[in-house]
Amino acid sequence: MTNKNTATDVIRTHIIQQLAKGEFCSGETLGEQLGISRAAVSNHIKCLAELGLDIYSVQGKGYRLANELTLLDKHSILSHVKQLENVPLCVLNVIDSTNQFIKEQQAHLPNGFVCLAEAQTAGRGRLGRTWVSPYGASMYLSMQWSFAAGYQAIGGLSLAVGVAIVGALNRIGLQDAQLKWPNDIYVFGKKLAGVLIEVEGQIGGACHCVIGIGVNVSLPESVTQIDQPYIDIKTATNQPIDRNIFAAILIEELTSTLAQFEVAGLSPFIEKWQAVDVYANKPIDLIIGQKITTGIARGINSSGALLVETSSGIRAYQGGEISVRPA
Repeated sequence: MTNKNTATDVIRTHIIQQLAKGEFCSGETLGEQLGISRAAVSNHIKCLAELGLDIYSVQGKGYRLANELTLLDKHSILSHVKQLENVPLCVLNVIDSTNQFIKEQQAHLPNGFVCLAEAQTAGRGRLGRTWVSPYGASMYLSMQWSFAAGYQAIGGLSLAVGVAIVGALNRIGLQDAQLKWPNDIYVFGKKLAGVLIEVEGQIGGACHCVIGIGVNVSLPESVTQIDQPYIDIKTATNQPIDRNIFAAILIEELTSTLAQFEVAGLSPFIEKWQAVDVYANKPIDLIIGQKITTGIARGINSSGALLVETSSGIRAYQGGEISVRPA
């Protein structure tokens, strides 16, 4: 299943739409609707389960989703966007990567173009890590934004984006979100969301950014590939979340933040970032390649670099190879 309208995509989309109604649906009925055999239906069901959909079957009744599923819907999302007009939005089913989708046609996209997907088969995180992206369980969003002033204008961009995500979470009632330098969102000490920004452009010219965001919304219990403590919005708030409403709020916060960042840089967001710094004034290990620096996290400076206090004083650290872990 990709962004292309292939026969397979049409079939699986139809199956998902039928199962999303919350009732049993027999393989025979699905086969009649689609003009395929029950065995073919069964194979498609297996493939959907591999994408993270929790589907179970009962002999004599058919297939059913273990949990209620509300699919992403472009018209529903746009109806909940109150602060913006004419949002350029694309909602896809299953795709390799929302970032990659935008990168492939970036030259023709306007600022603020958004791509959402129900699942990713090759979702990426920072430093080449895999972002686990089960079907319909989270928010997989990428936004295009170009900065005419070039590379020198985007220092600290991931920090401002983090502030935007926290703002969106606050608006849906999650007040405990914190930020881990440089691009993660934590709740109760566990990872809730991450940011991956990919930049293209030439020195002296405009740079084009793809801002990718993954937010855990309601992960299935079958998820086992995540190699660190994690949490989702449903667990953190103890209530279901409408992903269409959350998508609209996230789009509003991101668009507002990027427009302000384009004009004023990181400065307007530093205080907000510091207020929710998960490791503020705590001992950390800073890992840069093979080198580990132990010290006390002291927030960020005006350019977004991490400040670490060691026995030799406070130093600023910045760069794509830096990660922060609790000591």
